[in-house]
Amino acid sequence: MNHTTTHRWRTLDIVIAAVLGVAFGVIFWAWGLLWNGPADAIPLPGRAAIYGVWLVPAVLGGLIIRKPGAAFFTLTVAALVSVALGSSWGWTLVIQGPLEAAAAELAFAAFAYRNFRLPVALLAATLAGLAAALYDVFVWYPETAWGSFRLPYILITAASSLVVAGFGAVALTRALANTGVLDRFPAGRERPAV
Repeated sequence: MNHTTTHRWRTLDIVIAAVLGVAFGVIFWAWGLLWNGPADAIPLPGRAAIYGVWLVPAVLGGLIIRKPGAAFFTLTVAALVSVALGSSWGWTLVIQGPLEAAAAELAFAAFAYRNFRLPVALLAATLAGLAAALYDVFVWYPETAWGSFRLPYILITAASSLVVAGFGAVALTRALANTGVLDRFPAGRERPAV
């Protein structure tokens, strides 16, 4: 298969990316209830330790679909679905979701969509986390101090993204591959490595 053909999206790629996006959109909506509910007892910036959940679909979509735009498409769909379900952050996710997704996409693009190993997944997750944290500190927390809030928030969000979205997406990809549901994707044919 030549380079051009491998980057062309199949109908199956679109369907799987959309299904992942919709599923995570529902998860995002529920995660928002936790973030603004029981987890609200944990003051920011400490609560950012659970932030990485919102970035999983970008890394997961990239690892499974392995085509230009997969990370962007999957996380953007998830963000739009969570908005449609009534996320407490509303329309702002129409901007923030694609920004985070584009940051994750940069990691896959930097390796020309040919390397989908753990370090690339961790880079994608961390870049998405940095984009998310920077958006938050300038849009949601503009009055906060750099030393006591912004810098810790950015670092904690990036670390959460690395662990939850990076390692988490790799683990999910491996688990799905081991079931055989990804056999029509390179991620499924490479078992057990990602």
